[in-house]
Amino acid sequence: MKTILITGVAGLIGSRLAEWVIEHHPEYNIVGIDNLSGGYREFIPEKVIFAESDLAKDDLTGLFETHHIEIVYHLAAYAAEGLSPFIRKFNYTNNLLATANIINNCIRYNVKRLVFTSSMAVYGEGNPPFDETAIPAPVDPYGIAKYACEMDIRVAGEQHGLDWCIIRPHNVYGRNQNIWDKYRNVLGIWMYQHLNGQPFTIFGKGEQKRAFSYVDDCLAPLWEAGTGDQSSRQIINLGSSKEYTILEAAELLKEVIGDATFSFLEQRHEVKNAFSTHERSEELLGYRDITSLKDGLTAMWNWAKTQPARERKEWSEYELDKGMYSFWKK
Repeated sequence: MKTILITGVAGLIGSRLAEWVIEHHPEYNIVGIDNLSGGYREFIPEKVIFAESDLAKDDLTGLFETHHIEIVYHLAAYAAEGLSPFIRKFNYTNNLLATANIINNCIRYNVKRLVFTSSMAVYGEGNPPFDETAIPAPVDPYGIAKYACEMDIRVAGEQHGLDWCIIRPHNVYGRNQNIWDKYRNVLGIWMYQHLNGQPFTIFGKGEQKRAFSYVDDCLAPLWEAGTGDQSSRQIINLGSSKEYTILEAAELLKEVIGDATFSFLEQRHEVKNAFSTHERSEELLGYRDITSLKDGLTAMWNWAKTQPARERKEWSEYELDKGMYSFWKK
């Protein structure tokens, strides 16, 4: 059987992509890697051959030799843009070094294609909607790390013949998202807060604009990114074509839940408006923006209500305290 590797298989996109492949392409074996720092073992489908491993530190040669991997979906990352200036070493280790390890093994073992999930954070400030031809100008270490990974992958393609597809998803949400991390995934943060009798926290006045992308709409396009001829050596935005202010999104989730209160916090350092074009994803990956934000939030909220009271992810110590926002201070 053919084999694909999914890194970050215990996370939102990784676990759901594994489910999708098992259902739609049973001719493929799936090997999954995750260090379980931000995902959960129970999210991993039973048919996945799972290896608990740290991509930044561990030797992966045995795994690649044993399983003869053809396609790699490198989805693993700690995507906390706002926190990344205060955990720089962790951010670059978790993104750059981990990706270098994957690239080395893809080259060494002649992987047919590497699909890398980058981020809209690479665009930084600009005039949205961001087009794939825009010159990246990230404003935080997370975006910088993702852009550096993109450049390294492209160099590996030029020098070593590695085939690749770079996907820039934005604000993907849905079942299996980590709602227990206080630093990332705003929709999940709000759900956690409501389940625990807390108000939705909003930075500034909530005027920032974002597009939110339902994970189920992204799975078939991700498969095409790894298997379609048309996606070879392409950079493609992936996600919803409709943007909302953060306050509008909060109001919509309040409507779905039935009630909620808001708490407005100090503005943090972030891009005010971040949403992108979607035409290339439709043309090259067959993406369709099918699920409305209200319908997606309803499905995710129904799932969130069934989840156990897991321990919340909080950093016990930051690498840098200077300039830390009051809402994250110890």
